[in-house]
Amino acid sequence: MSDTTASSPAASIPDQETIAKSASWVPPLRAEIARVLIGQTHLVDRLLVALLTNGHVLLEGVPGLAKTLAVRTLSSALHTTFKRIQFTPDLLPADVVGTMVYHPKDGTFSPRLGPIFANLVLADEINRAPAKVQSALLEAMQERQVTIGESSYKLPDPFMVLATQNPIDQEGTYTLPEAQLDRFLLKVRVVYPTPAEERQVLDAMATSAPKLDVNQIIEAKDIVASRTIVNSLYVDEKIRDYIVSIIHATRDPGSVAPHLKLLIRCGASPRGTINLALAAKALAFLAGRNYVTPQDIKDLAPDILRHRILLSYEAEAEGVTAEDVIKQLLDKLPVP
Repeated sequence: MSDTTASSPAASIPDQETIAKSASWVPPLRAEIARVLIGQTHLVDRLLVALLTNGHVLLEGVPGLAKTLAVRTLSSALHTTFKRIQFTPDLLPADVVGTMVYHPKDGTFSPRLGPIFANLVLADEINRAPAKVQSALLEAMQERQVTIGESSYKLPDPFMVLATQNPIDQEGTYTLPEAQLDRFLLKVRVVYPTPAEERQVLDAMATSAPKLDVNQIIEAKDIVASRTIVNSLYVDEKIRDYIVSIIHATRDPGSVAPHLKLLIRCGASPRGTINLALAAKALAFLAGRNYVTPQDIKDLAPDILRHRILLSYEAEAEGVTAEDVIKQLLDKLPVP
């Protein structure tokens, strides 16, 4: 995309001064989180992208990589409510969304709201709960309300679910169906820290009382207000075509490279197209820009697509991952 195109958006596009003012909370928020959470900048950025687009995130990583700390720290910095739900095989839908409680004294029922009624909800090891519980959570994610008894109760705004999966220990788990995976805006792989980061973790955390106090930087309503700005950011026609070409390539990989045809059994849905465009706007906002670049699309494509591409048996037999396929598709497609 040329500089001329990027700098001359339509009148409805916010100017750089408006973006700078609206996104003024981003640097101090990142700095405050980094004071407690060492490393994991990619994870934090993706959490902010999800918040700005009203989406949900599926986190995949082994235990001990500070997933809970990341969400708790973000929640404290935003002055929002946070709840953690440990998913287990004996968990019931009522344990998540709530239930009606009977009062024998006066013979009445009243609702007891479940832990899902929070701004940020960490669904730990979501694949350990049976399908009925997963369905209750994912329905709440989609509808942003839950029904208890005969009444519906709206969930708070912002509302974001961060569900975790352990990629190694799969014994006794219930795999999330593709249709339910598609409801997550992003699937983020949480990786090990670098040696330098791990040394900082050691210095900061190797004590019985590590300092985890977080200062409030902004409020939840500021995030909600920023969404209006994010929605109005400029996406060039060539960028839109680039997004569509990436999604189409996951459905017809043979048109991009013949050898990829045998690796993908099912490509991304139109929800992937929409989410890639939305997330790219949020990433541009976090970078202080009022327009989306091709690099925004390339940076986000793996997180948007890795849970939306169903690999073939041939790919699994050859040890090919979704990341491998996405990288090959991006390398082959022309960039505007």
